[in-house]
Amino acid sequence: MLTGQIVNGLVSGAMYALVAIGFTLVVGVLDKLNFAHPEVFMFGGFSGVIVAQHMPIWWAFPLSFIIGGVAGLLTEFISFRRFRSEEAKITAALSSLAVGLILVDVVQKAWGTEPVSLSLTGAVFTEGFRVAGVQFLYVQVVILAVTFGLMAGLHLVISRTRAGRQIRAVAESPMSASLLGINVRVVTQNVFFISSALAAVAGLLLALRTGVANSDLGLTFGLKAIAIMAIGGMGDLRGAVIAGLAIGVLEALTFQFGLGRLGEMTVWLAMLIVLIWRRGGLFSGGMHSGEQRV
Repeated sequence: MLTGQIVNGLVSGAMYALVAIGFTLVVGVLDKLNFAHPEVFMFGGFSGVIVAQHMPIWWAFPLSFIIGGVAGLLTEFISFRRFRSEEAKITAALSSLAVGLILVDVVQKAWGTEPVSLSLTGAVFTEGFRVAGVQFLYVQVVILAVTFGLMAGLHLVISRTRAGRQIRAVAESPMSASLLGINVRVVTQNVFFISSALAAVAGLLLALRTGVANSDLGLTFGLKAIAIMAIGGMGDLRGAVIAGLAIGVLEALTFQFGLGRLGEMTVWLAMLIVLIWRRGGLFSGGMHSGEQRV
């Protein structure tokens, strides 16, 4: 049913958007790519594995948020703190890639290379309810509620809080922000913590949706998230959210209309079309503000 596929697409798109937001935050503040980000997303799923073995799965949400944030702080310290200059962009990117590969290796040494089940009852993935003839699974509702809740929370932090104003100031000009008394290092650490925490929660949500944590999923989702960031506009949080949701729905519709083989190509075709039409992305013209950009 068409409506059901749209719901599926929104669920996938919401997770894409969370990962893309993380990339967007780092690009908006440092103008650099954090290639460890997809593997932090991947590790979020394994936080669910850890929790499911010892306590109710709901405890995995704060655990994955904290673990992801700490992983972000470690990545900032190892890969970005010493490489802030324009000339060190490639060095920082390669260093973050190494951190990501180490994280994958640690996970595979601990749990193996095969997908790991969350050991949850089958009812978690099949029970739901109907509204106007459309079937909603409880797990879909949880995913949408958590993702939109986190997006709304991030919007409030960026637009309404002192920390958010500092993030916007550093994104505009780190030197000017420093002259105004803003601690650029602390702001950078906050950005890495938030972006990585969101990615880890997205990884947990994907594991809840599929029932397994997979060490091979980080790269796939990470590349899509980079493409989604480019579609929405580099550094534009609003663009990352809208593009993520749109790509999720478009992928679902390709399956609905019998074009399933094109599903994995959707994001790349969309990126090419958008960048040919508007090389900076859909929202490249937006000013630095709490609502539009970092």
